[in-house]
Amino acid sequence: MKQFFLTVLGVFTGLILFVVVLPIVLIIAAAASSSEPSTPSNAVLELDLRAGLTDQTPTNPFAAFGGSGLSVLGIVDTLAQAEKDDHIKVLLVRLPEAGLNPASADEIRQAVRRFRAAGKPVIAHSQGFQPIGTVISSYMVGASASELWMQNTANFQATGFSADSVFLGRAFEKYGIQAQFEQRYEYKNAVNEYTQSDYTGPHREAMTAWMTSIYGSAIANAAFDRKVEAPALQTAIEAGPYSAAQALQLKLIDKIGQVEEAEIEAKRRAGRGSDIIEFADYAASQGERTGSGRDAIAIVGGEGAIVTGTGGNVGFGGGSSIHSDETAEAIYDAIEDRSVKAIVFRVSSPGGSPEASEQILAAVRAAKAAGKPVVISMGEYAASGGYWISSEADWIVAQPSTLTGSIGVYGGKFVVSDALGRFGVDLRGLSVGGQYSDAFSPSSGFSAAQRAAFSASMDRTYEEFVQRVSTGRRLPIARVREIARGRVWTGAQGKTLGLVDQLGGLTEAIGKARELAEIPETQSVRFKRFPTPQSPWEALSEAFGVQSEAARALVAIGGVMADPQAQAVTSQVQTQRMRGQGASVLADQPL
Repeated sequence: MKQFFLTVLGVFTGLILFVVVLPIVLIIAAAASSSEPSTPSNAVLELDLRAGLTDQTPTNPFAAFGGSGLSVLGIVDTLAQAEKDDHIKVLLVRLPEAGLNPASADEIRQAVRRFRAAGKPVIAHSQGFQPIGTVISSYMVGASASELWMQNTANFQATGFSADSVFLGRAFEKYGIQAQFEQRYEYKNAVNEYTQSDYTGPHREAMTAWMTSIYGSAIANAAFDRKVEAPALQTAIEAGPYSAAQALQLKLIDKIGQVEEAEIEAKRRAGRGSDIIEFADYAASQGERTGSGRDAIAIVGGEGAIVTGTGGNVGFGGGSSIHSDETAEAIYDAIEDRSVKAIVFRVSSPGGSPEASEQILAAVRAAKAAGKPVVISMGEYAASGGYWISSEADWIVAQPSTLTGSIGVYGGKFVVSDALGRFGVDLRGLSVGGQYSDAFSPSSGFSAAQRAAFSASMDRTYEEFVQRVSTGRRLPIARVREIARGRVWTGAQGKTLGLVDQLGGLTEAIGKARELAEIPETQSVRFKRFPTPQSPWEALSEAFGVQSEAARALVAIGGVMADPQAQAVTSQVQTQRMRGQGASVLADQPL
């Protein structure tokens, strides 16, 4: 009976693969194998930032399902190609009404400024700036354009920067849940969400400091791009909100109009016969920059929480994680590649497992020992474990708004037996093998001995973290302890503290890697990306693994279907069948 159900399940999975997944994969494969679409001689490149961004392009081709498919690094890469493309005359940016991630906004602004520096105009259009989160960052990107447009009915409400925290302390107390955690130290604030009902003094201090830093940086950048004094711009913004007409009068924007009018103006500037190209289509036609030359710089990507192991069955639309085996292997592959002279490690992570972080850091050390400089490029954040894996690199580049540091550790458990007991559910535990065997059981709290042992392990991890930062950043242990204690800093703050070497993005990190590798500016360089992006067939096989032979069969089919000769045969078969001669075609074709 068990084998019967397994067989039925296999057949059902195969049907799903054939009916649902295979058509999607074939479409992707066809798109990948098709010839590049031609770009009009006078083109407007339209970048829509309203559907959300990842920091990096996923290696799994299915991971972006449900999102815009755009990444910050993809935007930077594509704009770098577009600024040199004589066919691309104008960039049109559609701004989100809510906030962009501040560090992402920093990097996009820098790319827009480089595009403008190539002598090409940029028009940004907004359908309003809503007072949600970091909306000031959206305005900052708009301010970097040659012209900032806003719809006539829209409101200008980019009046500051706000953040909310949810505290569950009173709720847990009310419903009988015990949050038993250790934190190192008072600024490691993730614990507070479970144990407190309001901001502690250190929590409030740290959040206010980095929010002020991000807000001040955005105001300064917007003021610089709009050629006004920062205090005057801040005063004007904070006196809002405004209607579109009022924003225009105060010179916070340049024009009022519908997006269709902005498109018409962009096409007029592009020249006769111009057309609008969607950003994703242009990016797909160009591909990633590979550069040229004998020497190469490796770009290793890492985005998401840091965990041990490999990616495993990521599936479709899965979130990003930094898996220690895969990321370390990518760095070792770059070490073994003789053409690679330096490594740029792009890190965008809020943290994760200390063990996984140490495995990746060991690979960074190995690269340095092999004579290959490692430059960190920090994205949205490189905090806690994200800073651990960065700490011993040769050079660290971060955006002014990158959240970094958080040199600390926390851990613990929830005891839920009392809460369940209120509903007549009794949770009881048994253990063998020593007093620590049930330390993390949710049925009872830590004993005094268990708490002491767990606390000691937190101390060890914290001291190991501090030591790595001290070694990597060449700072005295006492100084690291001052700026650690779990506190989050911005990149701008981190630079003054010695946690960051340079402000900027991937472009600046590549420039520093070239310098450290002693590659002359006049010499061309190639870019090699690790880990290598998966093909749709590889992702499909990994997603379904050995659960069904159907996945492997489809991969085999895919290999044939993607082959140009097989495609030609298929086309001939279809043609001959229409003529009633389909039976004789295959006999003449070697496969």
